[in-house]
Amino acid sequence: MMAQRNRVPHPTLDEELALWQKGYHVIGIDEVGRGAFAGPLVVGAVVYSPFFADSFRSLPETLREVHDSKMLPEKLRTLLAKEISSQAKYVAVSEISVKVINRVGVGKANQIGFRTAIQKIQKHFGSSKLFVLADGFHAKYVRGIGLRNQKAIVGGDKKNFSIASASIIAKVYRDNLMKKLSLQYIGYGLDRHKGYGTEIHRQHIGELGLTAIHRRDFCRNVLT
Repeated sequence: MMAQRNRVPHPTLDEELALWQKGYHVIGIDEVGRGAFAGPLVVGAVVYSPFFADSFRSLPETLREVHDSKMLPEKLRTLLAKEISSQAKYVAVSEISVKVINRVGVGKANQIGFRTAIQKIQKHFGSSKLFVLADGFHAKYVRGIGLRNQKAIVGGDKKNFSIASASIIAKVYRDNLMKKLSLQYIGYGLDRHKGYGTEIHRQHIGELGLTAIHRRDFCRNVLT
């Protein structure tokens, strides 16, 4: 895994540096669990102090492994989540339940998660100028932010430091939650696959049926 990360460029602080010079606090935001068959969708948001670092190399050594959370081994992700929470100016997490996902669909649920996380940061920072860097797509209908104060970066969790940090916060939070749910919903292996549509998870759904934490639309084909 280390060799794989070494072949991929580190996420940079280029976007943050340009925005810090304009007086913004920068929110990096990303979601985890969008494609899962079971469990909530979780959004992480991270704000570092302006000029926290002037390049990737000038970051604290404990944060130089920050990357797309999917590329990191679990133990390292957990350590990095603690470091990010300790060294960031503010960290927010929003959790969107399966009940909401089943009612409105995962796309709208994702937007709700983005708005909720950003609103937590807005409440904390008050009248400060805020700018959102999001992985993949914008957060819509965020009062006080709008689309003008956002940038959606395709593959942002691999390219941007704040977004990568948010992806780690969200994934560690959700993975821990799925481990707890595995003790409540026995026999589905949630602690191993974290609710994603692996072959073994599909097999368990076919044998045991759906639970309250399964997404109906995602699982319909498995049952039929």
